[in-house]
Amino acid sequence: MKKISVLVATVLVAMGMTSCGNSHRSASLKTGVDSASYAIGIANGAQFRQMMEGAPGEPMNMDDLLAGFEVALKNDSAAMRMTPQAAQAFIQTYFMQVQTREANANKEEGEKFLEENKTKKDVFTTESGLQYQVVTEGTGEKPTEKDRVKVHYTGTLLDGTKFDSSVDRGEPAEFPVNGVIKGWTEILQLMPVGSKYIVWVPSELAYGERGAGSDIGPNKTLKFEIELLEIVKEDADKK
Repeated sequence: MKKISVLVATVLVAMGMTSCGNSHRSASLKTGVDSASYAIGIANGAQFRQMMEGAPGEPMNMDDLLAGFEVALKNDSAAMRMTPQAAQAFIQTYFMQVQTREANANKEEGEKFLEENKTKKDVFTTESGLQYQVVTEGTGEKPTEKDRVKVHYTGTLLDGTKFDSSVDRGEPAEFPVNGVIKGWTEILQLMPVGSKYIVWVPSELAYGERGAGSDIGPNKTLKFEIELLEIVKEDADKK
């Protein structure tokens, strides 16, 4: 069985909608193939909707999307306002421009925040631009770049959006100090075991222009609450 592509999903979405926007074709579901067709439409339509909602920039205009799709599906070249080749080129250029604007705006927002934040009481700024505030200063040893550590953490955007938390999962994270983003590698080596710091990581010490996942956009400055629980020592029996 051939894999159903996103393009097919678009067909199914388009066929299930009319130009009225809120009106929908009725599903017959009289035969097995009818039900299979409807199930494919539901499954892939939902997936395509998620992709559209995750697209950068403003929400897509579904009426225009369906208008363009319909004339292309019918191969009505006279009604097309751009060729398929021109459409593909426009899509690439458009989303590159959207991502560039978003990256520049995020960079400006982060730099403005860090400039103001560094003037606050008890906020320290390192040479790299990393900022941190000590909540609890531990009394244990500090890890080196070659160590493995166990930590609890919560990561948020500057607007408070939470994107990750070992605390919420109820299980500490364990990883090598040099196996994470640059900002983490730096701050962990400043923290004695038992410490809890609030850390603000500039985008260049985090995920940079590429971002990460659906929440961390390009050039985002990140905030973390990090608690260093222990330096994980190698089991002597494994040496």
